[in-house]
Amino acid sequence: MTIVEQRGVRALLAAARAGVSRVEPAQVEAVVRAGGLLVDTRTETQRREQGELPGALVIDRTVLEWRLDPASPHRIPEATGYDLMVVVACRQGYSSSLAAASLRAMGLHRATDLAGGVEAWLAAGLPTTTGPADVRR
Repeated sequence: MTIVEQRGVRALLAAARAGVSRVEPAQVEAVVRAGGLLVDTRTETQRREQGELPGALVIDRTVLEWRLDPASPHRIPEATGYDLMVVVACRQGYSSSLAAASLRAMGLHRATDLAGGVEAWLAAGLPTTTGPADVRR
């Protein structure tokens, strides 16, 4: 069965990740230094339990596309063009893969996600902070 013939969340996830280079935790700092955005879509509870990602913009998953679409009247100032590199982070790296696929579908062709999510970040020994977070509503 091909990915297209499969059904369910596993097939959706496989399609979202097909042909995409996901960013490893140790690579994030270089992406941000080069002008990319690290976008954290975790819930407030998850961020409180795991810590804040340094330099991340916190954008709720329900408004992600509107905040990052350069043509949206509801965009954030950092949404400067469709060539923008965006790395989406979630707790384990599943919902961020789907979110990044949605961003690519709307034209942000360099959107990807943090492989393994914040759990991989923590396992790599990378730092978190206690806030305050840069929350964009």
